[in-house]
Amino acid sequence: MNNIQGGLFVFFWLIAIVAFVVEVFALVDAIRVPAEAYTAASKQTKKLWLLILGIANVVGLAGAANILTILSILPIVAFIVAAIYLADVRPAVATYRGGGGNRGGGSNMGPYGPW
Repeated sequence: MNNIQGGLFVFFWLIAIVAFVVEVFALVDAIRVPAEAYTAASKQTKKLWLLILGIANVVGLAGAANILTILSILPIVAFIVAAIYLADVRPAVATYRGGGGNRGGGSNMGPYGPW
């Protein structure tokens, strides 16, 4: 029975690590999006999303580091917050994201087509 409990602990710990990586990805993505994109896409402000995702990252780190119990509700809520950002907000602000794909390529393409 002890091997089963150890295996389940490792399994849930790995899930917590993966959830934390998703939360970090969501926060980094939110940082890279211009603030105007959130209001243009009729989403909450960038400051609010950074605050929410920052708290989710702290909670997710605590869950991954076993400071919170693995089956605690807080790491689950933190992952859900990141999933909501990635599934709803990220696609909505994607059209407003800056930084096109023509950096240093030497072509004569501007941000809206050829010069």
